[in-house]
Amino acid sequence: MNVFLNTLYITNPDAYLHLEGDTVCVKIEKIKKMQVPIHHLGSLVLVDYVMLSPALLARCAEDGRSIVWLDRSGRFKVRLEGPVNGNILLRQSQYRNADNAGQTLTIARAILAGKLRNSRQVLMRGARESNADNDKQQLVQTCRLIAGQIKKLPTAQSLDTLRGLEGDTARLYFAALPLLMRGNAKENFLFTTRNRRPPRDRFNALISFLYALVLNDCRSALESTGLDPQLGFLHAVRPGRPALALDLLEEFRAPLADRLALTLINRAQIQPGDFVEREGGAVLLGDDGRKTVITAYQERKQETLQHPLLGTATPIGLLPHIQARLLARYLREDVEMYIPYLHK
Repeated sequence: MNVFLNTLYITNPDAYLHLEGDTVCVKIEKIKKMQVPIHHLGSLVLVDYVMLSPALLARCAEDGRSIVWLDRSGRFKVRLEGPVNGNILLRQSQYRNADNAGQTLTIARAILAGKLRNSRQVLMRGARESNADNDKQQLVQTCRLIAGQIKKLPTAQSLDTLRGLEGDTARLYFAALPLLMRGNAKENFLFTTRNRRPPRDRFNALISFLYALVLNDCRSALESTGLDPQLGFLHAVRPGRPALALDLLEEFRAPLADRLALTLINRAQIQPGDFVEREGGAVLLGDDGRKTVITAYQERKQETLQHPLLGTATPIGLLPHIQARLLARYLREDVEMYIPYLHK
């Protein structure tokens, strides 16, 4: 149970919420665990089968306060709103910003700054933990090169330039990623470059699956906030493409997906036998492998860290929701800039 940016998040499926005067009371097994003044809340986000009293539902609808349900995997299920809500105004602001070339560039630049910085942080951590001097030197050198790419972002004057910097940095990053593999993982998960659609080696299959899980959470976060996940700033808009969800995903690829993939293979929680090779060279996770990865990902989402901006202990699973709220505030001009998620 957490309150971030005027949003109450309830992740315990045994919770029951009801009105108590002008407060939202949260009980678990009939024991009061939390009480929040309702006028402090702009919305409620509920995970799994959280129950609400009819009186609380009516009050939220009357006040224009949205209630969002997600399933236990974080997938958006439904949003309940009364006749008065601000989502249309938020989306209008999103559309105006997307039509403004300067604003689009500003937001895309911020998203990429977060992605490149977080990628560099993963490699820096690997360098600190490495026992091989040669690997450590290569990782440090790659971090220096990525730092140089980050310094170029403020001077980029077009989306094409930004995407070019992103592509160059991605090649540096993925070339160094095998240096973070330990023991038999380097042989069992031979990785030379990023490939997809379909992935052609085990490590690409693993990170592609994890990217899909994180993307689902990013899309749910945007939908629960009221933003249009189809209209992005960094990624081009195409029919059926969740461009804004892909934008938000960029900030979390390295710290959430890549870091977890390395942990799974270095600890031998994922084995070569967990993958299936198809005709034509495609490699995919098998049923048991998917179960292992999903379980590890859900456990990771329950862990907490100190949020770099809010300064509060935050479950990792709520990080995309916080970033979606921060982006919404920027689009509504409530804050002067959008600050991407910067992993420590």
